[in-house]
Amino acid sequence: MNLSYFIAKRISFKRTGGFTGTIHNIAVASISIGLAILLIAFLILGGFRHVIAEKVFSFTGHYQVHRFSAGNILDDTPTSKNSQFYNNYQDIPYISHVQEFAQKPGLLKGDEEVEGVILKGVGESYDVATFSTSLKEGRFINFDDQAASNEILISRTISNKLLLAVGDKITMYFVQDPPRFRRFEVVGIYETFLEDFDDRIIIGDIQTIRNLNGWSKDKVGGFEVFINDPKKIDQYADDFYDWVDYDLNVVKVTDKYIQIFDWLLLLNNNVYVFLVLILFVAAFNMVSILFILIMERTQMIGILKALGSRNRQIRRIFVWNGIRIIGRGMLIGNLVGLGFGFLQDHFRLIKLDPENYYMDYVPVHWEWPYLIGINILILVVTTAVLFIPAMMIANVKPIKAIRFD
Repeated sequence: MNLSYFIAKRISFKRTGGFTGTIHNIAVASISIGLAILLIAFLILGGFRHVIAEKVFSFTGHYQVHRFSAGNILDDTPTSKNSQFYNNYQDIPYISHVQEFAQKPGLLKGDEEVEGVILKGVGESYDVATFSTSLKEGRFINFDDQAASNEILISRTISNKLLLAVGDKITMYFVQDPPRFRRFEVVGIYETFLEDFDDRIIIGDIQTIRNLNGWSKDKVGGFEVFINDPKKIDQYADDFYDWVDYDLNVVKVTDKYIQIFDWLLLLNNNVYVFLVLILFVAAFNMVSILFILIMERTQMIGILKALGSRNRQIRRIFVWNGIRIIGRGMLIGNLVGLGFGFLQDHFRLIKLDPENYYMDYVPVHWEWPYLIGINILILVVTTAVLFIPAMMIANVKPIKAIRFD
């Protein structure tokens, strides 16, 4: 057996009591608490980023493709489903789905209130499965091949303002020449907790907008494009722009709703600051604790030197001791941090105010490469700093050390 490792085991907190045992326990606690807090921070902040981004993408796609227009941005300039892009998008490897949409502003009139809204028309290509996470009551629209469906989905915010429920009828007035109106039935209520959607968007049949605008069957307001890897939305943007027709414009959803995604970037910065602080505290604690252990074991160091042990061999004793402390602390830290993540992910124990946080519970997102990377980083940094206090062993004189009290 390695002599340095054997001695390190003999002086570990399992085999010593009093002051030495207390120091070991403090060291383990500092590592475990720091790692647990860091893991929980990454899980929660990663959950915020993931949930909010997915809510936006599920409602809008990753890119929106529409005609260039200098007119009213709320009323779409029509483009055709016979475009080269729409007929050939299956040839683009990173695109998973494309769906058509159109928008038209109007006034939704309840019994006592009137609300300005935007009717978002969708068709049978709409990805209902992705949107279903936001559907809270009722069902999605049933499309009719022969005529426009009179069914709509409204947000919970709009339903509360206009005192509407699933099954109610309501009239929507459209500002055009001449003014027109349509009678709709509410078949579902959605909720994203994002004001940009909940305050003004209702979802209906795109054929309704075609009839109101006098568009032919192949006309749409634009296309929502979904890609396989949302993290590469910036990387694919230029290449995707080259694929679309010359009269079509590509808008990244991260640019269209830049205020939301800029806020998510600020969360990233908070995580990195937190990581640096935890690493500094963990490294400082390990250096301090190892200094104390070396001072307490000064007589042992002097005896080992008198018996012929080299500085490098004695140094390894304390490095091994430090690694054992780090290992135990990281094990406990992972159990606490990942255990909390598991419980919160499955039981949603901690609730939030959705008006302030865009969701009603603390989210957790498992990004294993980052979690493993945190463990490796803490292990490498804390192990590396162990050699700083271990260097003072070379200055210990055997005679003075043996007499040290």
